[in-house]
Amino acid sequence: MLRSSLFAVLVVLAGCPAPVMMPPPPPPTWAPGTIIPQSRTPNARGFVELRGLIHVHSIYSHDACDGAPHDLNGVYNQPCLADFRLGACASQDDFFFLTDHGDSFRDNEFPDVLLFDQSKGDVLVERGGRATANRLMCPSGSTTLIMAGTETGAMPVGLEAHVGDAGMRDYGDLSDARLDAFKAVNSVNLVAHAEDWSVQQLIDLHLDGFEMFNLHRNALKNGGVAADLVLNYVDKGMLDGFPHPDLFLAAFNLDDDVYMTTWGTVLARGTKRVTTMGSDCHQNTLPAKLQDGERIDSYRRMMGAFSNHLLVRPKTDGTWDDADLKEALRSGRNFGVFEFMGYADGFDFFAREGTGSAVKELGETARLANGGVTLVANTPKVKDLDPAGEQPVVAMILFKAREGGWDEVARVSEGTLEQTVTSAGAYRIEVRIAPKHLRPWGNQRKAWFGAERPWVMSSALYVE
Repeated sequence: MLRSSLFAVLVVLAGCPAPVMMPPPPPPTWAPGTIIPQSRTPNARGFVELRGLIHVHSIYSHDACDGAPHDLNGVYNQPCLADFRLGACASQDDFFFLTDHGDSFRDNEFPDVLLFDQSKGDVLVERGGRATANRLMCPSGSTTLIMAGTETGAMPVGLEAHVGDAGMRDYGDLSDARLDAFKAVNSVNLVAHAEDWSVQQLIDLHLDGFEMFNLHRNALKNGGVAADLVLNYVDKGMLDGFPHPDLFLAAFNLDDDVYMTTWGTVLARGTKRVTTMGSDCHQNTLPAKLQDGERIDSYRRMMGAFSNHLLVRPKTDGTWDDADLKEALRSGRNFGVFEFMGYADGFDFFAREGTGSAVKELGETARLANGGVTLVANTPKVKDLDPAGEQPVVAMILFKAREGGWDEVARVSEGTLEQTVTSAGAYRIEVRIAPKHLRPWGNQRKAWFGAERPWVMSSALYVE
């Protein structure tokens, strides 16, 4: 203290003002459109949480790029591909499982279907003498991992090679032999659009999982709302009263009873399936531009709206690749988050067997015979939210699958949910949110942000 005072006196005597000690800057606060990358720091159980998209279409889908992924001479749409790359980098997602339609996917070879471009610094992941994924290089120097797949009948993702010789690739074949052939090149066999499949198909087909949400389906279900917004705001140039452009999906009812009924019934009948949230990006649906000058369905906007989170077990050196991502997905360690309402910080869901430290992860099975089962879930908070602003209302609910849907078992509004269960079944967590924190960006549609809707949706954990 004496030294500091003496220094200040000497500075004044020398005719120089004493240095002003500035307080540290306040921490950044989240706002719509803010991108927060994953920390990639392993959790207490050694898993790295990685964020990305499952069900994405590129120039190798016939209906992408406003139905013009290539011209009559077969030259692919480079501006559309550039928009894809821009969106993939802007979202700062860790991975993308492409799901291109068979009529274009089957006619193009690896590594083209991985969107590989050596001139832009992309680096291939190679294993077993073949390219299995592409580390797409972003202008910032970061990378995101691109994997191939197709939505043609089923939706095998993470394919490491084509199945069948050129001209004889039938990706629409749903036979056991064909689905097993996809798995032989290390795919994870999913199907999109749960509304198009019967419960029995989802049980009988050689699948790993199906979608618990699909944006294309949801947009059709909310077609009247979307039309109202486009006709009465966008087309008339009345965007001054429109909410922040990255909150467009806040107008939609994100709940889908058909998906919930099918999902619950499949699992209640004893079949284990991972479930995913499908972005279904095509850049072909809503070309009208919002007040930021960007089309409603731009790759950037759609890629940043929501994602899947995989709990990946990294290699001993801390790295991970496509094989690690697919192991996590196939195992069911997945949950989805609607990030347009904010990043879910701190979410976790696992089971404890008995009174010891034995833990079962998402997708795994805990056994009552091993001393009982307690399901544990941590309520997330919106990461970097301004504490001085209006706060969201959050409810975290534990559900159990039943024939025809799901039964609520327990709920909390904050902290940790610990529920001892005494009956076998499939359990999942859904975090619901009334996003009142978004009202400052709501303009004339502030009422949108008082209604509760899903925010985090987990795949299932099983009890036997």
